[in-house]
Amino acid sequence: MRYTTFVIMLFLIGVAGHAELYGGQLLNGFDLSNSIVPSKEIIRGGPPKDGIPAIDEPNFLLHPEKTRLRDNHQVLGVFYNGIAKAYPISIMNWHEVVNDSYGADPVVITFCPLCGSGMAFTARVKGISLRFGVSGLLYNSDVLLYDRKSNSLWSQILGQGVTGEYKGTILQQIPVEHTTWQQWRDHYPDTQVLSFSTGFSRNYQQNPYTGYRTNPETYFPVKFKARGLHPKEMVLAINLNGKSKAYPFVELAKGGTVVDDRIGDIEVSVSYFPDHNSAIMTNKQGEKLPAITLFWFAWAAFHPDTAIYRAKSHYQ
Repeated sequence: MRYTTFVIMLFLIGVAGHAELYGGQLLNGFDLSNSIVPSKEIIRGGPPKDGIPAIDEPNFLLHPEKTRLRDNHQVLGVFYNGIAKAYPISIMNWHEVVNDSYGADPVVITFCPLCGSGMAFTARVKGISLRFGVSGLLYNSDVLLYDRKSNSLWSQILGQGVTGEYKGTILQQIPVEHTTWQQWRDHYPDTQVLSFSTGFSRNYQQNPYTGYRTNPETYFPVKFKARGLHPKEMVLAINLNGKSKAYPFVELAKGGTVVDDRIGDIEVSVSYFPDHNSAIMTNKQGEKLPAITLFWFAWAAFHPDTAIYRAKSHYQ
């Protein structure tokens, strides 16, 4: 059976069965007995452990013009330790995890197609370099990673270990831009770009999630309040010192391209790029903050009390 057909079949089974919840303490080979999130809300996403294979030996093109990416193709862009790299969404859809390095620092790049969330973290914890894989499990429809040293599960959106040896450990987040290849290349002309020669046989020209972004339904059950927004509305969101806020792109599009705001005691600035359907957040020193671009339902599921930016009407 072709991999694409296998994945789609499993997703359809999940939809038809409305994603059965499992109450056992062992799932996909992971011990859930000490989970800091409700173990009954950790569910199988379809593929088994490592059924979605992480990229452990990424190859990069040093000359961006040699990539087959088009200007409007989406990428996750990371600038860290003076190094710029781009990770095409068309690759991340199939692998979800890239174990990489920036100079001497191990870094893990993650993407959850079900939540639209691209995030990067330093992968050195307590002096130990970790490598991550895809567990095949979900919490709030978001990918649960696992580290190969301890088999602990990690929530991507929480950026935190939820079971095992690293339960409660917080990963250091690195800012990520979810934008077009054109915009990233314009800002970082010396960028490297992940090669489509991944060592795996995948049709990277095919999107296994076609239609998912515009459909208000999710493959798996998630508790959240729409609060006037489409579940798949893209938002730029962040949690700063316990205060969370989401900036829906539909609201950013109503105003100017720059929004100055305050989250708690921290002054922030949100820059919106309508031509690229992307946004970034900086502090008052102009430093990029680790805000996440993702679907509204995913942010709201993890942060139900989040504040929401609303553009002011010209008539108010």
